[in-house]
Amino acid sequence: MVDRLDLPDPFDAEDFIGMLARERGRPIELIPLPFRPDRPCGLLVTTLRADVIIYSNDTTAMHRQHILLHEAAHLLRGHDAGPESATGSHTLLPNLSPALIKSVLGRTVYSEPQEREAELIASLIHHRAAQDRSSLARGRGRRPRLFPRSAPREA
Repeated sequence: MVDRLDLPDPFDAEDFIGMLARERGRPIELIPLPFRPDRPCGLLVTTLRADVIIYSNDTTAMHRQHILLHEAAHLLRGHDAGPESATGSHTLLPNLSPALIKSVLGRTVYSEPQEREAELIASLIHHRAAQDRSSLARGRGRRPRLFPRSAPREA
């Protein structure tokens, strides 16, 4: 499945999610939040209007990308369909009643196999993007780096 995905060139997780939203014909909103130890670093929630990925934004670029790809993998595999559950969302949205969260957000909790599958897919997408970049650099011209180096500091 990962080999058949269209990946943006140069690769960027947010651009990839934008492409996924267009392909699905359904908006995917990205909501960055500061990390807190009492909540997950990423969460996919489904509303009637859009899919929403809530993610920790105060982490490394690579970790943020992995979080986004992990949540996108749930969408790719259809984990967002199925029975509704509000567990996990209440930690992120403590001011909403669990009943409201359940009726509005839909599926937000996945089984352990689904979590492992999402982790694997996120890692494979990242690996493929890095391989694509590497093969282009060796052969058909140079493509911008997946994780650009910081600008040189002035002395």
